[in-house]
Amino acid sequence: MTRVEETLGAGGKSGLAYSYLVAWLLAVVYTLNFLDRQIVAILAEPIRKDLNLTDTQLGLLGGIAFAAFYTTFGLPVAWLADRAKRVWIISGACALWSLFTALCGTATNFVQLALFRMGVGIGEAGGSPPSYSLISDYFPPEKRGTALAIYSLGVPAGSMLGAFAAGRIAEAHGWRTAFFAMGVPGIILGVVLLLVIREPKRGAYDVPGAANDEPAPPLLQAISGFFRQRTLTLTAISSGLSAFVGYAGLAWNAPYLIRAKGMTLVEVANYYSIVLGITGMVGTIAAGWLVDRLAPRDRRWFAWVPAIAFTITLPFWFGIVWAPTWPIALAFIAIPCLLNNMFLAPALAVVQNAAKPAQRTISGALLLFVMNLIGLGLGPVYVGRISDMAKAEYGAQSLSVGFLALIPMVVLTIACHLATASSIRKDQRKG
Repeated sequence: MTRVEETLGAGGKSGLAYSYLVAWLLAVVYTLNFLDRQIVAILAEPIRKDLNLTDTQLGLLGGIAFAAFYTTFGLPVAWLADRAKRVWIISGACALWSLFTALCGTATNFVQLALFRMGVGIGEAGGSPPSYSLISDYFPPEKRGTALAIYSLGVPAGSMLGAFAAGRIAEAHGWRTAFFAMGVPGIILGVVLLLVIREPKRGAYDVPGAANDEPAPPLLQAISGFFRQRTLTLTAISSGLSAFVGYAGLAWNAPYLIRAKGMTLVEVANYYSIVLGITGMVGTIAAGWLVDRLAPRDRRWFAWVPAIAFTITLPFWFGIVWAPTWPIALAFIAIPCLLNNMFLAPALAVVQNAAKPAQRTISGALLLFVMNLIGLGLGPVYVGRISDMAKAEYGAQSLSVGFLALIPMVVLTIACHLATASSIRKDQRKG
């Protein structure tokens, strides 16, 4: 038996089939992860009216109130996951964030809802970094882009299901019931993970050697080692800026369509959810497929793919604001929804391929730390704050000002991806 076959307990096609089963099951977990993360954006309008919140407060709930705890707790959890069974950590985290999601339905004011969102963030800290590491031990480097893209489908799938299910449930039974209904499945799924997924040997697809077989370093050493690598640091920053734009759109698309373009919550559930899901899935899988095929020729494609994607979105932000009706606005929104996710799979592949087996979880967590602190923490608040400042002059159209303010951030994102490509080129020359 080969080392990999011993690790997975199966060889050939059956082993590969089980690997893809793991990737898809973890994608389902990530779907619930993202669904619970984005539900506030979908239910923003009924929550705002019921609890009398400002756009800045809504931005905080969808941004820093979640992101600060998600990113901070992600580092010690990842350090533990490089030493303990990752399946147990993912399972417990899934149950925890789902419980706090359900508790959000009991909130009666901003402070209570913010505290419960912090709990969701703490739980979700144990989701993605251990999953990245598991997938990397089930797939060889040349297949990790596609495998990580499958996992990343949780972003558009969770956004789509959240918009559809939460919107329909909230319209029929109120926003509180939507939180209850979204929380319960994750508690059940946490148990399913323990029954289905086997813990693989770390570094199963890596060439044995001193560098790959060494134990996980102390937390501070792992952190400093990550940021001493120029390409990894630039990948994290460019991902953070990409997420800034993407999360800002996810947080405010539905409120904008309702408030500025006259869409109803039911129409958001029926139409916006489908656009969000289909475009996000196509963009995510396309990015993974592209870099798996283009990067072997030139590794700069890991950064060029997202740079090109964000460049294409630029004129569509003007179209979103110009659109006279919600169907036209939704058509313009579809293009950023399609292309804004195309940074994630390439970034994950860069980090997971560069990290040693014993440091993959902490490396993935550091990527998420920067990405979500910049993107999720600041993106929704940025648009919400600008909207509040513009409300006196522009009224219901104040979110249009917030969306236009994203355009300079898109330009900055493109520049940072190009800088990352330049760094990758320098690494290639050194190699």
